Amino acid sequence: MPTVAQLPTGKALTVRTAADVFLDSLGNPNTVRSYATGVGKTAQRLGEGRLLASVADDEIGEALELFWGAAAVNTWNARRASVLSWCRERGHEAPAVPVWARRMAVPDSETPARSRMAIDRLIARREVHLREKTPYRMLFETAGRADEILGVNIEDLDFAGRRCQVKAKGTKAKSRRRGQAREDFALETVYWDAGTARLLPRLLKGRNRGPVFVTHRRAGPGKIVSPRDVCPDTGFARLSYGQARALLDEHTAVRGPGTGWDLHEYRHSSLTHLGEQGASLLMLMAKSRHKKPENVRRYFKPSPEAIPELTSLLAPGDSRR
Repeated sequence: MPTVAQLPTGKALTVRTAADVFLDSLGNPNTVRSYATGVGKTAQRLGEGRLLASVADDEIGEALELFWGAAAVNTWNARRASVLSWCRERGHEAPAVPVWARRMAVPDSETPARSRMAIDRLIARREVHLREKTPYRMLFETAGRADEILGVNIEDLDFAGRRCQVKAKGTKAKSRRRGQAREDFALETVYWDAGTARLLPRLLKGRNRGPVFVTHRRAGPGKIVSPRDVCPDTGFARLSYGQARALLDEHTAVRGPGTGWDLHEYRHSSLTHLGEQGASLLMLMAKSRHKKPENVRRYFKPSPEAIPELTSLLAPGDSRR
């Protein structure tokens, strides 16, 4: 009969063993990959053969500072969170992340908001192909994320209602009752207006299935593409985020490649202009589908011209412009 080896517990647990046990306990492969970096490098720095009980709290903080003290805020917070989860494991003596190695506040986004005139002029340019004009207008009017809009298929479009459903960022699989068909993802609805409504029929040219936005050529023979990402009528592959971003950069760069606009700027611009027009915070949250008000606040960047206009509302009644 085979013998089952019992892992050491308590004070006999080594740093490496504790790290392996923690990572093995995580069910989601994506979480394992993310946490393995923070926990793995920290364990290596502490000394993998050391007894876990001998590690001081400040040693944990010093390891975090060494590897990620100069990193971006989101990177620091992510690595700290992985190590914090590891240190909180129960069943053995373990150090803690010290108070001084605290989570950092996420700074305001540096993504700019473009003026409506700049967006309209870009879309009106003759050298900008209809394949690019349409997603630019749709991104602006829906305030959707680029990967959401690029992932839409023609079958998802509701032309009469000027809306479609998208697989939103961070959505989870729906729960289901026994006997019900499972939906892989919870979907959310985005809405567009007249500009997109005019461009979409011209772009599709009678196509009624497959990706809305496609490249101008078929996928290469060595590239594996999902059937959903290929137009069944033309064989053209779905336009990827990287391709769309490169095209936008080509159209807007003024100081060389890589200096142009980013696709995410349309979302920032849309929410900023809606806010300047007086949309309430709740309406902006409904439009952007954010769940937290502070996330919407990072998108709202009123222009220098909007502040004086707002200030004019405070002038005496007979002095208002």
